[in-house]
Amino acid sequence: MAKKKYKNSRRYKKMRRRKIIFGIEIAVLLILSGVLFVYAWINRSMDKMNQDTLDSDQIQINSEVKANTELSKMTGTQVVALVGVDARGVKGSELAESMNSDTIILCCIDHDKQEIRMVSIMRDTWMNMAKYTDEYYDFDKANSAYNRGGPESMLSMLNTNLDLALTDYVTVNFKALADAIDVLGGLDIEMTNAEMCHANNYNKEVSEAQGVPYESLPYDPEIDDSYTSTQHVSGALAVSYARIRYGGGDDAKRTSRQRIVINLMMQKIKQNPTKIPEILDKVMENVSTSLSKNEILQIGMHAVTYTMGTSYAYPFQLCYGENVENALGVDVVIPVTLEHNVRELHEYLYPDLSYTPSAAVTEYSDYIARKSGYDEDMIDYVLNQGPGADADSVIAGD
Repeated sequence: MAKKKYKNSRRYKKMRRRKIIFGIEIAVLLILSGVLFVYAWINRSMDKMNQDTLDSDQIQINSEVKANTELSKMTGTQVVALVGVDARGVKGSELAESMNSDTIILCCIDHDKQEIRMVSIMRDTWMNMAKYTDEYYDFDKANSAYNRGGPESMLSMLNTNLDLALTDYVTVNFKALADAIDVLGGLDIEMTNAEMCHANNYNKEVSEAQGVPYESLPYDPEIDDSYTSTQHVSGALAVSYARIRYGGGDDAKRTSRQRIVINLMMQKIKQNPTKIPEILDKVMENVSTSLSKNEILQIGMHAVTYTMGTSYAYPFQLCYGENVENALGVDVVIPVTLEHNVRELHEYLYPDLSYTPSAAVTEYSDYIARKSGYDEDMIDYVLNQGPGADADSVIAGD
């Protein structure tokens, strides 16, 4: 009876309130300590990042694009160039000497729709590189631009050939991508029997670049190459899969594999956002970017919360092969036509904006058509892999 009376007393209630408040304060302190610890960890990891101050005077943008105030007002859409360079080891090593950008992806972050869309630039796309020569036309494969003059050259190529105004990029090498996938616990990828064979071959090089033991997938030469099965793969094998150019589809299929890997990574990051600090800590020394720490973190938050939309390979309407090689003297991919493709690209990146290609793009387009023989009349007779077509698009889902 006395115990019940004491619990109803003012003194007991006051002491109980103090305990509750004290408990709340401890919980808040623990949460704040955790947040500060994670922030310090992320901040330390970001310090490993190679932050590049770009020379803006060296980044070319077509004059009509510069003057287009509509694009500059479209603050709801942000496009960043994601680049995978063919640099396979630590700086200064033999593996790190090649710097072709074999992966170029336009990452379109649509803040209004809270959606991320991607366009892969096929590495063999014929683009004008005249910025670094005395000639007005100096067409070459898109993947050579980074090696010619670093990110400024690569951004200039994209801007002048596609009527863009890109000023930001993120570059990673093989090791960074493979390490990030390993932190996530690997990926489940549906592969054909032939893809497993090719991935095994590529992994001899990729595993060496990552500094991990070689492992192989269960390729069976006795079964049909088109037989598919889902394989749980490590980072090295996932990167090896993304590098495959054989088995049909050529570079268009290769870019599709790259986007499959990125989409699967995004799904796992959404499921395990607590892995983000560890990923940053693991990969940042193999990342080079023009973005600030805050911008990287904001993009990371968008990646976790935004929907992954469709993705395609550019050019959308294209031609390659013997006819193109005979006409141009080089084995490349050409847009049919450049003007048509640039218009469709802008409609995809900026759905609410009608677009007329610049005089520079129209001139390049006429040059490509004249040299190759593939003009507007040939659009309906070439490979169509753009939005709305029966194409190799990839949808990641939520």
